[in-house]
Amino acid sequence: MWGRSFSRLGIQYRGATMDLDLLDRKGKYSNGFCHWPQPAWVKPNGEFQPALTHFTSLADPAAVGSGHTALTTLMHEAGHAAHFANIEQPSPLFAQERAPTSVAYAELQSMFLDSLVGDAAWRARYARDRKGDAIPWNLVEADLRATAPYKVFALRAMLAVPYFEKALYELPEAEVTAERILKLADEIETKIQGGFSSRPLLSVPHLLADEASCYYHGYVLAEMGVHQTRAFFLKKYGRIVDNKDVGPALTSAYWKPGNSRMFLDLVKELTGAPLTGDAWVAELGEDIEELVKGEKKEYEWGVAQPNPTSESADVDLGMRVRFVNGDTVIADTSKGGGFVPSCGEFEKYVVANYPRKA
Repeated sequence: MWGRSFSRLGIQYRGATMDLDLLDRKGKYSNGFCHWPQPAWVKPNGEFQPALTHFTSLADPAAVGSGHTALTTLMHEAGHAAHFANIEQPSPLFAQERAPTSVAYAELQSMFLDSLVGDAAWRARYARDRKGDAIPWNLVEADLRATAPYKVFALRAMLAVPYFEKALYELPEAEVTAERILKLADEIETKIQGGFSSRPLLSVPHLLADEASCYYHGYVLAEMGVHQTRAFFLKKYGRIVDNKDVGPALTSAYWKPGNSRMFLDLVKELTGAPLTGDAWVAELGEDIEELVKGEKKEYEWGVAQPNPTSESADVDLGMRVRFVNGDTVIADTSKGGGFVPSCGEFEKYVVANYPRKA
């Protein structure tokens, strides 16, 4: 689904090589991530050096619900990979993931693309059963009604983390004790979230690791950028899903500059406005009946499209993909006839090695 979806958005990976390690297994690091042993860059002779990308997900085919989590992670990390594969600057330093590359800049790209999984148009287009039938509308509607009115709580939970971190670093040295820090977390949760959180602040791993300190606010800024970018594309084109103009626009405006440009400047140049939370707030404030009505229209568009798997053309993302499980190479698009046949080999591997439980 992600390959077909990205291809129809006009996203290309410029000759990159990607190792996909998608399945969970004992001893595997418990998080999805993407990194680049070889960054993309333009050599002094003008030759473009394609990226080498490794990324993982944590799909457990035997676990109910794992597929949705793994798909969202896949779309997210594939967004990172697309971003870094398209950086076109005269040094690999512009295409590495650490400073001055900001969290907000990097996460905007991945979070924008994983947001498609929640769109009714995308679900109707790509969430199909083996017979080609789309996910039923009643399930999409039930999900909207069960989650949309409460998304503001997720916003508050995101905001609480950087506000706690700010307050923590502003504490006088004499007050930096375990008791005071625990009390401070309770105070921030109550102030920002209206009460104690179901996810205690001090369980957020970014607060406990020195390499992630002063980091989490980048997710908030990125989410603001996601909503502003989505609003821009929806106003300009009317639809994001399968819009072949979206990929080139992202490539030109957001991806090619790498960390040579400031995050805020890039958002302003693409969307025509400084970064604000207006689009995010507007979405949170939308009447649920209006939201359902609009998403039903998008769902009907998606259902009317052909079953993606019935379309004979192979998926062209402009890269070599190796499907791996640790050291085991399951399939290789350079040897297995292309992207779709290699996906078929991966599917056979999953069926053989993760039998259905009674």
